[in-house]
Amino acid sequence: MVKKITLLIPVIISAFIIGILGIVFIPSDITNKDIDFSKGTIKIDEKLLTIETADTDFDRQRWLTFRDEKLSLDSGLLLIYDKPDLYAMWLLNIRYPLDLIWFDQEGNVVYTKENAQPCDTILDSSECTFKNTKPAKFVLAGMSGFIQYHNISGSSKLEIISV
Repeated sequence: MVKKITLLIPVIISAFIIGILGIVFIPSDITNKDIDFSKGTIKIDEKLLTIETADTDFDRQRWLTFRDEKLSLDSGLLLIYDKPDLYAMWLLNIRYPLDLIWFDQEGNVVYTKENAQPCDTILDSSECTFKNTKPAKFVLAGMSGFIQYHNISGSSKLEIISV
C-alpha cells in the first residue's frame, strides 16, 4: 500500500512550481493593463490632497502592482475597506518604495511604515509585507518620503472630503 505522503509530496512540489512559474511569467496584458482609479479628495491635518481610491476587492488587490508611473509627493492611493481589521500590504510587483499609513474609521493614524521596500522576488515575502497592529479601515500609500514631506505623525488626522 502506498503511503499518502508519497503521493502528496510530488503534488505539493508541482503546485509550488506551477505557482512560481505563473507569477514569473505573468501575461503582458495583465501587467500592462491601465487601471483608472476613481479620484477623491482627502485632508490630512490641514493639507488637502487629491488621491486615487481603491474601494473594491479587485482594485485593492491590484492597487499599485506593475505600475511604472510613480505617485507624486502630493498624491497617493487610498485603499478603503468595508470594516476595520488588520490589513497586510504585500509589495510584490510594486516598482518603487512606498510610505504606508493605516487609519482607523475615525481617521486616526494607527500604524505607519516609511520607505517600505518592494519585493525583489516572491521568496522574500516576509521582508516586503507590512501589517498594521491595530484595526484600520483605510490604508494610504504614497511615494517614499510622503510621510516626512507632509509631516504626518501619530497624532495626524485623516478626513475624507470626497471619494
